[in-house]
Amino acid sequence: MQGYGGKTVYGARVGILMLDTKWPRPPGDTGNAMTWPFPVLYKVVPGASARVVIHEQGKGLGPAFLKAAEELVKDGADGITTTGGFLAIFQKQLAAHVKVPVASSSLMQIPLVQATLPPGKRVGVLSVQGNRITPEHWDAVGAPHDTPVMGTEGGKEFTRVMLGDTLDMDYEQAEIDILEAGESLLQKNPDVGAIVCENHNMAPYAAVLNARLGVPIFTVYTFVCWFQAGLQPRYFGRPGVPTVDLWRERL
Repeated sequence: MQGYGGKTVYGARVGILMLDTKWPRPPGDTGNAMTWPFPVLYKVVPGASARVVIHEQGKGLGPAFLKAAEELVKDGADGITTTGGFLAIFQKQLAAHVKVPVASSSLMQIPLVQATLPPGKRVGVLSVQGNRITPEHWDAVGAPHDTPVMGTEGGKEFTRVMLGDTLDMDYEQAEIDILEAGESLLQKNPDVGAIVCENHNMAPYAAVLNARLGVPIFTVYTFVCWFQAGLQPRYFGRPGVPTVDLWRERL
């Protein structure tokens, strides 16, 4: 059986561009490797703080993100994602630069989720800083400019930790912040039939959000699992053909 090379690392199809942060990352968070049911590669982008990405739309960080993405592809990634929904503004630059599929932001799910909803319902968004999502972000992900948004900046913990890059986090209070934001989103927009979480650190709270609000919740976890399933389709086997023969055919 002939083998073929070309990479440094094999079996980790998704490369993740990490913000340069110190806050806790529990399982479910993009930056916790235990989150993923498949191997991933990580690369930290020096100087990429959440505050710069959110408040300054990543000003000056473009070259650093492109370089880090290029290194991930060189290491073996077949596709790139990130740890920040606001990084949608770099989607086209990243995809053009690395020439592999790029899934920069959880917000990219909005058009697909909208297509699943019945007439009269629309997608709402939960964000770490709702008032910082701009028309440029909406255009980057193909979402309507009037998409309902609710941020957690009115809470006590979640946004404080993300923007302040603190070493401590009260998980119970962070959960309260996210639940309250979700409830407020639905109260102000009763036509919301599903929620997409902009923030790539909200997946640990998706199950409690769903239980409390009773609507589908889509996060970076749902997005990247879908993304990876295309980069490495599950092999179901064929009658009479051993799995090892898959390598021989180079599928």
